[in-house]
Parts: sequence; C-alpha cells; structure tokens
Amino acid sequence: MNKSYHKAVELLFVASSENGFLASVHDIANYNRIWARDGVICGLAGLLDGDEKFYKIFKNTLVTLANHQHSSGAIPSNVSFGNNVEVSYGGLAGRVDTVSWFIIGVCNYVHFTNDFDLFKQLKPNIEKGLFVLDAWEFNGNHLMYVPRSGNWVDEYITEGHIFYDQLLRLWALRAYNLLKLSEELSNKIKQITDKLITNYKKDDAQLKNDYYHPRAYQELDLYKYWMASITPSGYQVMFDAFANSLALLLNLEDNFNNQVIQYSENLRKTLSLQLLPAFWHVIDEQDDNWNLLKHNNKYEFRNYPYEFHNGGTWQMVNGFYAASIVDKNNNAANEVLEYIQKLNAVKNHSFYECFNSKTGETVGVPNCTWSAAGEIIASQYLRGKKLLL
Repeated sequence: MNKSYHKAVELLFVASSENGFLASVHDIANYNRIWARDGVICGLAGLLDGDEKFYKIFKNTLVTLANHQHSSGAIPSNVSFGNNVEVSYGGLAGRVDTVSWFIIGVCNYVHFTNDFDLFKQLKPNIEKGLFVLDAWEFNGNHLMYVPRSGNWVDEYITEGHIFYDQLLRLWALRAYNLLKLSEELSNKIKQITDKLITNYKKDDAQLKNDYYHPRAYQELDLYKYWMASITPSGYQVMFDAFANSLALLLNLEDNFNNQVIQYSENLRKTLSLQLLPAFWHVIDEQDDNWNLLKHNNKYEFRNYPYEFHNGGTWQMVNGFYAASIVDKNNNAANEVLEYIQKLNAVKNHSFYECFNSKTGETVGVPNCTWSAAGEIIASQYLRGKKLLL
C-alpha cells in the first residue's frame, strides 16, 4: 500500500477513543463525537483493512450506539462524551439512516470476526431497530417515509421515500438474514427489492399495476440512473451519487447497472476533480428549490452551489462508488481511487470533508475520518476484499 493509504489508516487510529471512532480529531461543529454513520463507515473500512486493532474500536462504536438506543428503536445520530454524556437522534429532524447503518455494522463485524457473543448481545437492539424501520413505512407498503434532513444529507432538500434510505434498509436486512436466516425476513427482502426496482426508474415497457405513485410514474422521463426519492407530490429526479453507488454495490438490478455506470462516468469526467458530486444538478438561486435549500440549516448555510450536498465532491461517497464498480469497470474504479487519494493528500494529507466540484477548493472539516475510510474501502475492494452484502 502507498503512503496515502497508510496516512488514511493512521487517521482512523488517531481519531478514535475508548468509545469508538470519532468523525474528526477536531472538536468543530460536533465532529468530535461518536457518530452512527461515520463510525460504521470507518468500522467497515477497518474490517476491510484487517488490522485487529480496528476491530476493538469498531466493537466499542457499536456498543456505544446500542447502549444509547432510543426506546422506540432509533439509533443515535451521535453520542458525545464530555463532562456529561449527550445523545442526539437528529437536529431539525430525526435520523432514519442510523438504524440501518448500525445493523449493517453489527452484521459485518460479526461476519469478519466471528464474534457471535456480540451478535447475541446486540440481537435485541437489532430487532428493536427492525421494528422501528417497519413502523416508519407508516402505510405498510414496504417503503419508509423519511423526513427532510432525516439522513446524511441533513441540510439538503430530499424527503419522502428516499432511495438511499431504502437501499440501506435492504442491505441491513440482507446482512442480518445471512446471519439469522428467516423466511419472514426473506419475504420482506423480496418485497422491498421488487418495490425499488419497479418504482425508482422508468421502464418503457407496459405499465404495471403496482406503482407506488401511478400518476407521477406516468409523467416520469427516462433516466439512466435511479431516482432520488418519491414524494406525495411526485419524483425528486436529481442524481444521488451515494444511492446509485449503493444500488450498484448491492447489484439491485443487473440489467440497469451499465446505464448507471455510463451516466456516472460521463458526469464524473465532465468535472474538474474527475469525481462524482454528491447530487446533480446543482441548485442555484434561479432554481425553484433554492429557498427550500437556503432555509434548511440550523446554524449557518453551507450548501452553496458545488459545495457540500449541493454538488460538492465527497471522497467518502466516491469510495463507495469505486467499490461498487470494481467488478464492472475495474479501470474506472482504479481511476476514481487515484483522484480520491489526490484530494485526501491536499494540504499535507488533511483529509478534508469534501471539495467544491467547480473550483477544487477545500470545504468543511479537515482530518475527516470517513474521507480516509472512503479511500480504504476503495483500496481494499480493488484488492479483492468485500463486505457482507
């Protein structure tokens, strides 16, 4: 492994505590905390790396999250261990994706370490999480309803039946079912899978009878990628790079993979950083959604055009993208990794949170652990390692 990889591994070790992985070594804007999704993504990177010192850190992360699970089954967004323990389940809205990340984390940890004692210990937490995921469907129709700000893009405009959250739930169910085979879970997995394949892309074949939103589906254009969300008002059709990467990683529909990769590669190569933006197209002041975006923040506005979720470039997201195309376009995966390493190396390997996709300027917090994790995940997938999917 090259210098960049070793720097990424070093950062994960430095940015850890007795309670688990931290989002950053810097105590800026609550980043010096145990975050569910950041911690699990770092843990997955650690499992792929294979250093057993990572196993203990990841185990502590999972136990921390389990110990502070809400009575409803919700997993914390983050836990702070200062003078007093502070637990957050979300800011302007509760977080939905944390439950799935937690289950994905536990199942992968057990798969890699064979620590079935921990699996037995955390099984009640997983079951409570599965219960609340079912409850968040609200109408029993196999798709969870996610509030705006209810996942990792906590200051963006997606809401409703967000594709990303459905995929994480599918991954969580698949992983749990591999460790604890259940006919009931197997049926649920099939029901969710069918619902996703049918509803999140336009099929020019004859219309079916099981569309979630028939009128909106009829008005939907043909796109070469999966739609971001279905709301009661219709589709949100922006390109969600993380969601589409997860769909590729999970091989949601083999026949659609090539179209998604073709769109992703064409988009990536039009941008100066040669990496995917979080969402595309960019929302600017002329866009109808500008005011919706501008006011969706608790403290300060950060989603300027080409930054953060609004078209910004995240090494973490691109790490998952690279991993998802290793078996489908290995050359492109290698190229994506090279550009991830290039960004992580900026300012003496500062591992910035994300970058402006237009100017290439650094954005967000330095020494961001999941920027390092994205590089590790991509690197290890290119070496043939794989997560429990």
